[in-house]
Amino acid sequence: MIHVRARRDRQPVPRAARPDSPVTSTRRDERLRLAVTALEVATAAAAVLADLLIPSVVLLALAGTSLLARRQGPASLGFHRPASPGRLAGLMLAVAAGWTLLHLALLNPVTNHLSGERQDVSDFAALQGNLGLLLLMLVLAWTLAAMVEETAFRGYLLTRLRELLGNGPTGLVVAVLASSLLFGLLHTEQGMVGVVLATVDGVLFSLLRLWSGTVWAPILCHGFLNTIGFVSFYLIGPVYGLW
Repeated sequence: MIHVRARRDRQPVPRAARPDSPVTSTRRDERLRLAVTALEVATAAAAVLADLLIPSVVLLALAGTSLLARRQGPASLGFHRPASPGRLAGLMLAVAAGWTLLHLALLNPVTNHLSGERQDVSDFAALQGNLGLLLLMLVLAWTLAAMVEETAFRGYLLTRLRELLGNGPTGLVVAVLASSLLFGLLHTEQGMVGVVLATVDGVLFSLLRLWSGTVWAPILCHGFLNTIGFVSFYLIGPVYGLW
């Protein structure tokens, strides 16, 4: 006897039930990641433009939330230990001293003459000759200014902008300029001249971050710059330029 097996009809798998290909899933994940990054950048920019509370602290809170959501550590924002911390500190002190001279000899006078205004430093008027206030300002210079602002702008915002815009030359330039401009707008209380000078400082800090590979470089440079500025203000008052 010959047994003939009945042929079973093969039922096609419904399209909706077919698993996504790895390529499709990867593309969807990438689009979602970019959308989240764009939302983070927009929120950070809005906090600065709206002068929300203390914007740099708001950005720091956004950075912390972002790291938790992404399950990443501070290293993803550039907190890498320098190979030689002492050498980096000495180099950043030299950069800060040279940048201060460049400000006094060129950047400040040119900006003052072109705008017909001077940087508004009236908020620091009581600092001259006041040792107690100087000590307080130095603490704030290294905490709220150097540490918090550099973490917020050169650590968090610059990193997210580079993720959003890509690592090409154009994206890099736009990321540096955009983060620096927002940093400049953080200083609107110092008038237009203060915004321009802070924006230029932001470009320097961004370049130091990119050059060194660590956010500790702009933190140190920022802290030393503010220290030089506050000590000189304490000793002789405001200096708007050498000419």
